[in-house]
Amino acid sequence: MTKPTIFVTRRWPAAAEEALAAHFNVTFNQDDRPLTKDELAEGFATHDIAAPTVSDVIDGDVVRAGGEGRCRMIANYGVGVNHIDLAAAETQGITVSNTPGVLTDATADLTLTLMLMLCRRAGEGERELRAGEWSGWRPTHLVGRQMTGKTLGIIGMGRIGRAVAHRAHFGFGMEIVFQNRSPVDEGAGVGGRQLAGVAEVCAASDFVSLHCAATPETRHILGREALAAMSPSAYVINTARGDVVDEDALVAALESGAIGGAGLDVFQGEPKVNPAIMTAPNTVLLPHLGSATEEARVAMGMKVVDNARAFAMNEALPDKVG
Repeated sequence: MTKPTIFVTRRWPAAAEEALAAHFNVTFNQDDRPLTKDELAEGFATHDIAAPTVSDVIDGDVVRAGGEGRCRMIANYGVGVNHIDLAAAETQGITVSNTPGVLTDATADLTLTLMLMLCRRAGEGERELRAGEWSGWRPTHLVGRQMTGKTLGIIGMGRIGRAVAHRAHFGFGMEIVFQNRSPVDEGAGVGGRQLAGVAEVCAASDFVSLHCAATPETRHILGREALAAMSPSAYVINTARGDVVDEDALVAALESGAIGGAGLDVFQGEPKVNPAIMTAPNTVLLPHLGSATEEARVAMGMKVVDNARAFAMNEALPDKVG
């Protein structure tokens, strides 16, 4: 029996690539570079299954190229699917899957990393040391703040939001408040208080961390009104998607001192980053490292393999989107 063909837009960890190659005829992006829209469309049109990443823009044109060719499935390497035109995929009869669950711990760990770096001014300290500008220990040097006992506000209490809340509450004794589109029972297991809206969470929190999906409804969910509700010492953390934060409003709040700082792992239009964010004060900026552990990235690939194999065998997909 001929193996189905699968088009992989970026390189994966070796173990995941080997698992994929055992079951499919795979076309890898050997140069591991961002593909053009025409290259994506060609891959979709000439393979049974496409496996894009969150950095690929799979718009209607690319989807239709697959629908008019041979692609019947998009096996996304990642949880978020805001980069895929899901309506076009449905119209073309193309099934979509993603990789939930396996990157929860990695992303939650990175969220706490950003929180710690901000409140302890770790980025500033490393830059000073590497530049040879450290003049020695003194009582007033780079004094930051403790996380213990502070209040963490979470926007989106799904798998990752809960994992962050658990780490913050049980590891640092933080109080938890949160906003979620649906009711969450028993305070999400951390004695948290569910509040009515994003602005209410911002007003009550020392840290506001975003963990909601990127949808038309959540675009700029952290905007001028919500930022205005925050205290001048509070921090914004975003390891979700760039679109959920109004970056212009965030820069204005940072530059005016309306908030204390921001830790960002994701950006609108990445890999391009708004130059104003690059120069804004009191920021820690990372290049989308949320799921960047060996364990998580291999597990994501295995999820793609499982979903693609199920599709090829006409079985129910473990992680079908929609």
